Amino acid sequence: MSAATTRLRLRVSPGSGRAEIVGRHGDGWKVRVTAPPEHGRANDAVVRLVADTLAIPLASVTIVSGHGAREKIIELSGLGPGLVERRLASASTGDHGRKDRRS
Repeated sequence: MSAATTRLRLRVSPGSGRAEIVGRHGDGWKVRVTAPPEHGRANDAVVRLVADTLAIPLASVTIVSGHGAREKIIELSGLGPGLVERRLASASTGDHGRKDRRS
């Protein structure tokens, strides 16, 4: 049996007061990290936050797109999309990111 792989779209707010999964943001998720967006620190914090939230190893989380941007796509190894959605939803602090500003 092959391991499931899931890609996830994130909207990242670096330099926040606390690290958290905020909630849905369009077709992805909004997350906040305390690390500044310098020298890859915010990216490392995003990987740690997602791995901790989903209870998976750091090596199972890879940023595949958006290394220097707020909009990122990450790949998760070992979890199917349904389980990812359930775990993120239960960890989210609310639907503050519900607004989809794209027109």
